[in-house]
Amino acid sequence: MTPEFADESTSDESRARSARIEDVAARANVSTGTVSRALRGLPNVSAATRARVLRAAQELHYVASPSASSLASGQMSTIGVITPYVSKWFFGQVIAGIQDELNTTVFDMILYVDEEGKLFETLPMRRRVDAVLILTLPPDHPDVSSVAKMGIPVGTLGDTVEGFSSVGIDDVAGAKAAVNHLIGLGHRRIAMVTMDDQRQVHYSAPRHRRLGYEEALREAGLELDPTLIVGGGAGADGGEQAAGEILALAQRPTAIFVQSDELAFGVLHVLRRAGLRCPEDISVIGFDDAELSAMMDLTTVSQPAREQGRALAKQVLAQVREGAPPRSSRLPTRLVIRGTTAPAPGGGER
Repeated sequence: MTPEFADESTSDESRARSARIEDVAARANVSTGTVSRALRGLPNVSAATRARVLRAAQELHYVASPSASSLASGQMSTIGVITPYVSKWFFGQVIAGIQDELNTTVFDMILYVDEEGKLFETLPMRRRVDAVLILTLPPDHPDVSSVAKMGIPVGTLGDTVEGFSSVGIDDVAGAKAAVNHLIGLGHRRIAMVTMDDQRQVHYSAPRHRRLGYEEALREAGLELDPTLIVGGGAGADGGEQAAGEILALAQRPTAIFVQSDELAFGVLHVLRRAGLRCPEDISVIGFDDAELSAMMDLTTVSQPAREQGRALAKQVLAQVREGAPPRSSRLPTRLVIRGTTAPAPGGGER
């Protein structure tokens, strides 16, 4: 049947396609912007007006169009998320937390994976998103100013950046708690496997955790031995390689602080393969409290990864939807003692 001969038997679906946001606005006697805000549950719309808009939309069988909504409100209903990794436990949990919060709204997420730290050169999300969440961007990163010039709310995970919202933990304090736990058990020769990686140009946690390690040793009056600091990268395979280097030292440490649990899994594998008992021969402590950590009986520093993502999204959404100012918050860490740490053999001296 051609459109000229369409009659009242036209389906609800057809009417939904023909109804426009302007039609809803006209029936409710409000602006299209008010319709958009009312249908999306945004503030600054009275209960009476919201009810009138909803009734008009229902009568017209109106289904909101994302493009129409963005034109009316000036928003794309999309949040851009920039991350160096998606496969690593911590970043996966943070992204899941962001999605948890977005699921309570009409906002969608566009994910950009930026392993090399070069995404800011092109800023492909410009004009496509209402806000940007950057997972790990220190204040001294050369592209901070580029992101700020986008003119939209920005949230960072980790460091506090002026003008941006931020959520994170105190990595220095968390690392100190880990090393102090080992020192309290009598360990004096403590190695560290770091997350340092040439690609991680905008990843600050490795250096902050190194600072915590160094501060704990210094406050305990222990000498810092550079040969005990070994780079591992980001995964279990890097932990295996770093553990091999540590075990090859002429004077083996009695304990190892590992900057992430994923690295620690690799360290534990090498220790077992070498015939060493953990913790009887050598203690190991990680950082994160990843899902497999309890199964591996790994002593670690627990951080609320998923909660950080949820909190960061919530803070930035408040900026987008309500015009709230940027704010920073820090979530607590806690030491989780399991079976991979014990008093140092022989009083800690080798």
